[in-house]
Amino acid sequence: MDLLEQVSDALAKDVLKAVDATGDEDLVEEIKKTIGASSTTLEEAFMTAVRIRRAEARGRKQLAQLVKKKAQDLQG
Repeated sequence: MDLLEQVSDALAKDVLKAVDATGDEDLVEEIKKTIGASSTTLEEAFMTAVRIRRAEARGRKQLAQLVKKKAQDLQG
């Protein structure tokens, strides 16, 4: 992983944790604007990392639901 990916992913993780803690979805947009003012490259990488992490979370949630349903079907 190169420096850009490391920095953008670390920031994305921290911002998404803050969103989870506060419920404030606007944090992503505020940070995007802040970093975009000085580095559009970091802004784009940050937003990519946010989308990837959110998609991963949705995938993991879906997987957990499917496994739970399969386990219930096998017991029932």
